[in-house]
Amino acid sequence: MSAPAIAPAPAPASAPAPVKKPRAGIAGRRILVHTVLIGVALVMLYPLMWMVSSSLKPDQDIFTQIGLWPKHFHLQNYAKGWSGSGNSFSLYLINSLAVTIGAVIGNVISCSLAAYAFARFEFRGKKIWFGLMLGTMMLPMQATLIPQYTLFFNLNWINTFLPLIVPKFLATDAFFIFLMVQFIRSIPRELDQAAMMDGANPGQIYLRIILPLMRPALVTTTIFTFIWTYDDFFSQLVYLSDNSKFTVPLGLTLFLDKTSGSSYGAMFAMSVLALAPTLICFLVFQKRLVEGMATSGMKG
Repeated sequence: MSAPAIAPAPAPASAPAPVKKPRAGIAGRRILVHTVLIGVALVMLYPLMWMVSSSLKPDQDIFTQIGLWPKHFHLQNYAKGWSGSGNSFSLYLINSLAVTIGAVIGNVISCSLAAYAFARFEFRGKKIWFGLMLGTMMLPMQATLIPQYTLFFNLNWINTFLPLIVPKFLATDAFFIFLMVQFIRSIPRELDQAAMMDGANPGQIYLRIILPLMRPALVTTTIFTFIWTYDDFFSQLVYLSDNSKFTVPLGLTLFLDKTSGSSYGAMFAMSVLALAPTLICFLVFQKRLVEGMATSGMKG
């Protein structure tokens, strides 16, 4: 008898080919997202573009012409604004920079020292004092305005830059203290212990170890202090009354006059120039700002 024929083994079933996702849907979502983002950016930038446009228009066209592009370029607004408020606008810029630089130096020194004490030292009532310090962040400035004004009046500091600068050297900004405390806590204590074994005292540890390592937090403090102090209007309005001591926010109000008419074109022109210091500060330190906010307060 002949041997029965052996049927060939069936070929293994091939794996199904992966289904490719349609790229048209992904591209459409990206276009939609970018369109929305561009629209939001234009909405946020419109007031700035309107201010720049108004600085190049005559006063009678600012509130009557709808379009952003001026029909007639009126560059005289910049010359009029620079010297049309009684004093040269450079005086207000110098005053603002003097107050701002003093506040920055005071905050960086005093807040870093207070944060170093809270983060590294142990003393009686430490948690209570730290809680009280954080509580001042929720206290509105209007609640302490009258007592502070009375104190500065008795010290004969009214109409000077001292009320705007001296408190910064006393660690009065709890936000920056908290920011630096969280950053210092992320620095290993082994570095302090190694320095103490080499004979370093707390002051040397602060200067040679803590300060160099907390540079991102110091840069963040510098940027926010600069912007908040430079743009501050209320405190400067309360304590300054002499035109020669006015800062940029107060100098801009001199262009508004309800009796004889307001120079809106000159005011907008000087407003554009007044944005230059804060814009330069942000562009120069933008990367440091992001780094400081990303590394501060994220580690326990």
